[in-house]
Amino acid sequence: MSLRPAFVGWLLALALAAPALAQDAAAARVEALFTQTIESRWFAPSFLKQVPAAQVAAIVHRLAGQLGAFEGVRPEGAGYAAVFEKGEVPVRITLDAQGRIAGLFFGPPRPRFASLADAQKKMAALPGKKSLLVLKNDEVLAALDPDARLAVGSAFKLSVLAALLDQIEAGALAWDEVVPLENAYRSLPTGALADWPAGTPVTLASLAGRMIAESDNTATDHLIHRLGRERVEVYAYANVPLLTTRAAFVIKANPDLARRWRESSASERRKIVADAERRPLPTARQLFAAPPAPEVEWFYSVRELCELTQRAADTPLAGINPGLARREAWRRVVYKGGSEPGVLNLTTLLEDDAGTRYCVAATWNAEELDENALFGLYGAVLELLARERP
Repeated sequence: MSLRPAFVGWLLALALAAPALAQDAAAARVEALFTQTIESRWFAPSFLKQVPAAQVAAIVHRLAGQLGAFEGVRPEGAGYAAVFEKGEVPVRITLDAQGRIAGLFFGPPRPRFASLADAQKKMAALPGKKSLLVLKNDEVLAALDPDARLAVGSAFKLSVLAALLDQIEAGALAWDEVVPLENAYRSLPTGALADWPAGTPVTLASLAGRMIAESDNTATDHLIHRLGRERVEVYAYANVPLLTTRAAFVIKANPDLARRWRESSASERRKIVADAERRPLPTARQLFAAPPAPEVEWFYSVRELCELTQRAADTPLAGINPGLARREAWRRVVYKGGSEPGVLNLTTLLEDDAGTRYCVAATWNAEELDENALFGLYGAVLELLARERP
């Protein structure tokens, strides 16, 4: 439920609506970025207005310094992977009609793992609390403290989707049901609905899609209230009473409420949630000025999150945002993550053409965590599964 979107790479400039050159020309340009002195003439003027060539050179130098000797470029879905001695960097590139770079995106660097056991060891070496689970159907391929319930941020929204699917399948609700946005259920970003006017009609399908694909907090809270908190709590494991995102923000911004939450029983916490939802929504400034309140969170094990992705796989809405997975490598992808200061979760369900399902869930809680480290490790695990499965 972070106020900022989770990092997914370095977006250096948006690709323009211009024809791309042949794929081999784009691959050659990617190789040149890592093997030659970068020159301004390689870039379209529109690109250089946003990012100078020197900044691109600095990023490339940093990446190369992390991964060792450059070995080459290989196609990877709609883009490429720049391959190094110690790992890979996903690259998306767009060239204009003159062969100049109009758009460039570097994904998180992925370390090179010989096996999932290597990835598990790398995860174990991270500071703080962490957990990892890789499943192939019901078979455990890798596991690190998979039953520990750690803070997962917005990944809890998989519980909301599960409860919604129950009501849709039972005929109690319909995807095309329209609900008006209400100020009482408005939350802080992430999500564009925080700024939409009260009374705007929105379908349940749109709310669900925004909740999962964009992690829209306002959409999430409207769904919780439409479903009824108790129905969502069926899928919330130990998170009872379930916090709406609005209640969490209010409690986090108020040291007295946060103290009461920390010290109270489940029944008392339910009263605190009701109280918080009646109070005004804090500003982002008020939230960041308050003392940290790590207990005001959603706590799930990676095993529980994998169970929820199985339920979420029943709707295409859960695959709008594939996260770090390459959509073209799989028949079906379900992704939801969560990030806040000191909290990061990534959960992905993958299904191949044979119907085999994999789940990869990783959570990291630490005072000072390096998002790029987990993104790279996690992306390497996904790529290992994509390339080595039968």
